[in-house]
Amino acid sequence: MQLKETILLIPKILQYLLNTCLIVLAILLSYQLLHEIWEFIRLVLSSESRDYKLFLANILIFFLYFEFLTMIVKYFKEDYHFPLRYFLYIGITAMLRLIIVEHEHPIDTLIFSLVILVLIVCYFIINVTPRDRPKNFWLSQRKE
Repeated sequence: MQLKETILLIPKILQYLLNTCLIVLAILLSYQLLHEIWEFIRLVLSSESRDYKLFLANILIFFLYFEFLTMIVKYFKEDYHFPLRYFLYIGITAMLRLIIVEHEHPIDTLIFSLVILVLIVCYFIINVTPRDRPKNFWLSQRKE
Protein backbone atom coordinates (compact mmCIF):
# COMPACT_ATOMS: atom_id res chain seq x y z
CA MET A 1 0.00 0.00 0.00
CA GLN A 2 2.82 2.42 0.77
CA LEU A 3 4.24 2.19 -2.77
CA LYS A 4 0.85 2.86 -4.34
CA GLU A 5 0.33 5.97 -2.17
CA THR A 6 3.80 7.22 -3.08
CA ILE A 7 3.14 6.71 -6.77
CA LEU A 8 -0.14 8.62 -6.49
CA LEU A 9 1.69 11.46 -4.73
CA ILE A 10 4.18 12.01 -7.58
CA PRO A 11 1.73 13.71 -10.01
CA LYS A 12 0.58 16.07 -7.25
CA ILE A 13 4.14 17.05 -6.45
CA LEU A 14 4.91 17.61 -10.12
CA GLN A 15 1.72 19.69 -10.52
CA TYR A 16 2.76 21.92 -7.59
CA LEU A 17 6.25 22.27 -9.08
CA LEU A 18 4.79 23.18 -12.47
CA ASN A 19 2.41 25.72 -10.91
CA THR A 20 5.23 27.29 -8.92
CA CYS A 21 7.45 27.56 -12.01
CA LEU A 22 4.61 29.11 -14.00
CA ILE A 23 4.00 31.69 -11.28
CA VAL A 24 7.71 32.60 -11.28
CA LEU A 25 7.63 32.78 -15.08
CA ALA A 26 4.55 35.03 -14.94
CA ILE A 27 6.35 37.38 -12.55
CA LEU A 28 9.39 37.53 -14.83
CA LEU A 29 7.23 38.07 -17.92
CA SER A 30 5.31 40.84 -16.12
CA TYR A 31 8.58 42.57 -15.36
CA GLN A 32 9.66 42.23 -19.00
CA LEU A 33 6.26 43.51 -20.15
CA LEU A 34 6.63 46.61 -17.97
CA HIS A 35 10.16 47.04 -19.26
CA GLU A 36 8.88 46.90 -22.86
CA ILE A 37 6.23 49.51 -22.05
CA TRP A 38 8.98 51.74 -20.66
CA GLU A 39 11.13 51.18 -23.75
CA PHE A 40 8.13 51.86 -25.99
CA ILE A 41 7.42 55.17 -24.22
CA ARG A 42 11.08 56.11 -24.37
CA LEU A 43 11.19 55.29 -28.08
CA VAL A 44 8.09 57.36 -28.82
CA LEU A 45 9.33 60.36 -26.84
CA SER A 46 12.90 60.29 -28.13
CA SER A 47 13.71 62.71 -30.91
CA GLU A 48 16.91 61.13 -32.19
CA SER A 49 15.47 58.04 -33.85
CA ARG A 50 12.31 57.41 -35.86
CA ASP A 51 13.07 53.87 -36.98
CA TYR A 52 9.72 52.23 -37.73
CA LYS A 53 11.26 48.73 -37.75
CA LEU A 54 12.45 49.12 -34.17
CA PHE A 55 9.06 50.56 -33.23
CA LEU A 56 7.17 47.60 -34.76
CA ALA A 57 9.60 45.07 -33.31
CA ASN A 58 9.04 46.50 -29.81
CA ILE A 59 5.27 46.38 -30.26
CA LEU A 60 5.43 42.74 -31.36
CA ILE A 61 7.73 41.79 -28.48
CA PHE A 62 5.23 43.45 -26.16
CA PHE A 63 2.44 41.31 -27.64
CA LEU A 64 4.54 38.16 -27.28
CA TYR A 65 4.99 38.84 -23.56
CA PHE A 66 1.30 39.69 -23.29
CA GLU A 67 0.24 36.48 -25.04
CA PHE A 68 2.47 34.35 -22.83
CA LEU A 69 0.99 35.99 -19.73
CA THR A 70 -2.52 35.47 -21.08
CA MET A 71 -1.72 31.82 -21.70
CA ILE A 72 -0.51 31.37 -18.12
CA VAL A 73 -3.67 33.02 -16.77
CA LYS A 74 -5.81 30.75 -18.96
CA TYR A 75 -3.86 27.75 -17.68
CA PHE A 76 -4.97 28.46 -14.13
CA LYS A 77 -8.51 29.46 -15.11
CA GLU A 78 -9.14 26.41 -17.31
CA ASP A 79 -8.25 23.75 -14.77
CA TYR A 80 -4.53 23.44 -15.51
CA HIS A 81 -4.87 23.20 -19.27
CA PHE A 82 -3.01 25.18 -21.94
CA PRO A 83 -5.34 26.07 -24.83
CA LEU A 84 -3.71 25.29 -28.15
CA ARG A 85 -5.05 28.54 -29.62
CA TYR A 86 -2.62 30.60 -27.56
CA PHE A 87 0.39 28.68 -28.87
CA LEU A 88 -0.84 29.47 -32.38
CA TYR A 89 -1.24 33.18 -31.51
CA ILE A 90 2.30 33.25 -30.16
CA GLY A 91 3.65 31.48 -33.26
CA ILE A 92 1.89 33.87 -35.64
CA THR A 93 3.10 36.91 -33.70
CA ALA A 94 6.67 35.59 -33.60
CA MET A 95 6.65 34.94 -37.35
CA LEU A 96 5.27 38.42 -38.03
CA ARG A 97 8.08 39.87 -35.93
CA LEU A 98 10.64 37.88 -37.94
CA ILE A 99 9.17 39.13 -41.22
CA ILE A 100 9.26 42.76 -40.06
CA VAL A 101 12.71 42.67 -38.46
CA GLU A 102 14.59 40.25 -40.75
CA HIS A 103 13.35 40.66 -44.30
CA GLU A 104 16.65 40.86 -46.19
CA HIS A 105 16.30 37.46 -47.88
CA PRO A 106 13.15 36.94 -49.97
CA ILE A 107 13.22 33.14 -49.59
CA ASP A 108 13.24 33.45 -45.78
CA THR A 109 10.35 35.89 -45.93
CA LEU A 110 8.42 33.48 -48.15
CA ILE A 111 9.07 30.59 -45.75
CA PHE A 112 7.99 32.71 -42.76
CA SER A 113 4.82 33.64 -44.67
CA LEU A 114 4.09 29.98 -45.39
CA VAL A 115 4.56 29.18 -41.70
CA ILE A 116 2.01 31.88 -40.86
CA LEU A 117 -0.37 30.37 -43.43
CA VAL A 118 0.01 26.90 -41.88
CA LEU A 119 -0.61 28.32 -38.39
CA ILE A 120 -3.75 30.13 -39.61
CA VAL A 121 -5.01 26.94 -41.26
CA CYS A 122 -4.40 25.09 -37.97
CA TYR A 123 -6.31 27.78 -36.11
CA PHE A 124 -9.20 27.41 -38.56
CA ILE A 125 -9.22 23.63 -38.11
CA ILE A 126 -9.26 24.00 -34.33
CA ASN A 127 -12.23 26.38 -34.51
CA VAL A 128 -14.17 24.14 -36.89
CA THR A 129 -13.75 20.88 -34.99
CA PRO A 130 -15.93 20.23 -31.94
CA ARG A 131 -14.37 20.70 -28.51
CA ASP A 132 -15.66 17.42 -27.09
CA ARG A 133 -14.91 14.13 -28.75
CA PRO A 134 -17.89 11.92 -29.47
CA LYS A 135 -18.34 9.02 -27.08
CA ASN A 136 -18.12 6.44 -29.85
CA PHE A 137 -14.94 7.79 -31.44
CA TRP A 138 -13.49 5.03 -33.63
CA LEU A 139 -10.09 4.94 -31.91
CA SER A 140 -11.53 4.52 -28.44
CA GLN A 141 -14.05 1.83 -29.28
CA ARG A 142 -13.47 -1.48 -27.60
CA LYS A 143 -13.85 -4.66 -29.52
CA GLU A 144 -15.78 -7.21 -27.55
